[in-house]
Amino acid sequence: MRFLTLFLLSAAHVLAVQIATFRAVVTPPIGAPLCGGLVKPAAGVSEPLLALGIVLLSNEKPVVLCAIDFCEIRGADHIHWREVLAKAAATTPERVALHSLHQHNAPLVDNAAQKLLPEIGILDAAATEKALVGIAASIEAALKAPQTVTHISTGEAKVLEVAGNRRVQVIDGKVGKMRGSGSKDPVLRALPEGLIDPFLKTVSFWNGDRKLAALHYYATHPMSYYGDGIISHDFAGIAREKRTQEDGVPHIYFTACGGNIGAGKYNDGTPPMRPLLAGRIHAAMVASEQNAKRVPLTKLAWKHVPVVLQPDPEFPEERMLKVMQNTATAPTTRIAAALRIGFIRHREPIPFTSLHLGDDVCLVHLPGESFVEYQLFAQQQRAGGFVCTASYGDGVTGYIPLEHSFKEGGYEPSQAYAAPNSEKVIKQTLSDLLKK
Repeated sequence: MRFLTLFLLSAAHVLAVQIATFRAVVTPPIGAPLCGGLVKPAAGVSEPLLALGIVLLSNEKPVVLCAIDFCEIRGADHIHWREVLAKAAATTPERVALHSLHQHNAPLVDNAAQKLLPEIGILDAAATEKALVGIAASIEAALKAPQTVTHISTGEAKVLEVAGNRRVQVIDGKVGKMRGSGSKDPVLRALPEGLIDPFLKTVSFWNGDRKLAALHYYATHPMSYYGDGIISHDFAGIAREKRTQEDGVPHIYFTACGGNIGAGKYNDGTPPMRPLLAGRIHAAMVASEQNAKRVPLTKLAWKHVPVVLQPDPEFPEERMLKVMQNTATAPTTRIAAALRIGFIRHREPIPFTSLHLGDDVCLVHLPGESFVEYQLFAQQQRAGGFVCTASYGDGVTGYIPLEHSFKEGGYEPSQAYAAPNSEKVIKQTLSDLLKK
């Protein structure tokens, strides 16, 4: 009788979870617009663009996590994509976390903006819809052979000489010259790293002692150079694919809150830097798994908070329409105005979600180009826990700075569509998502 009681107590702590991993090629055709028409169209391919992800099956509805080598997926398109992926996984759209890595030599999906400016190429709608259909098919195929998950592991490692804050030159309360993803200015490169999250974090799924998949999270814009029309998954994708080839299991990379973070302190934007940056990310991926801690998976919970962010009143729709409609204005300026109008007219709540694995591990999913401070705030909500943050979900928000960033100025607030007081709403949402 005592043995039976112990067995029943042990069985009560075993969670029946399965994982299915999927992978689809989503490379656009030659001639397709890249980065929403803000850079040169596709003229060649350096590496294929991929959509990678997992489906977690438990006693609840399935959860889908997908990371795609696109610049952004915005607004109504982000809703549509999640609906299609949810149908393929037999779940609901609010249980789909869809995130772009934000490489710039890659598509930006915003059909609403394209309809506002039909004379300018913002996206290849047919190609992006074909990519979506391919991802859905890969999910359906993966679900035919799910694998049992018994354990998860977590680990982290510092990334050396990649990330630096872009807003480190502040003079009299105002942001001055900024480092981008690459910088040839020795003065800017000599400035400190500034506030970053130096750690790459990894969560892996296991069946006993057999690894099934690994998820990696790191906060920086993932571009070494771009604008030449050569499609690339850039240094983050190169590191990810190398680990997959070495390991024989899928490695999936999520760009964390890198809205104000880039490689410009350490990257001069020349082609030789791409493999060097990839090597530094790869080294951190390896190190994060070498010091990983593996524990049984005893709990899986999903939280979803729909959030409505108000438009920035400094950019009223009427004025943005005039900018967009002015054919004497540069096409990139008109595109930027159309993208902002897309947010102003977007009426659907934006999904903020979290996946809780056991008592200590939490994966948080944010929209837009969130500043790194949101990631650090999320970690503070679970002191002693292991919190990973993926940003670049629904890109309809543009940048998401802090409230005081608007007073400091600089590039990001000029491309932030939500009102400055959004910081309060987002931080409260993060607190709610991270509660046990």
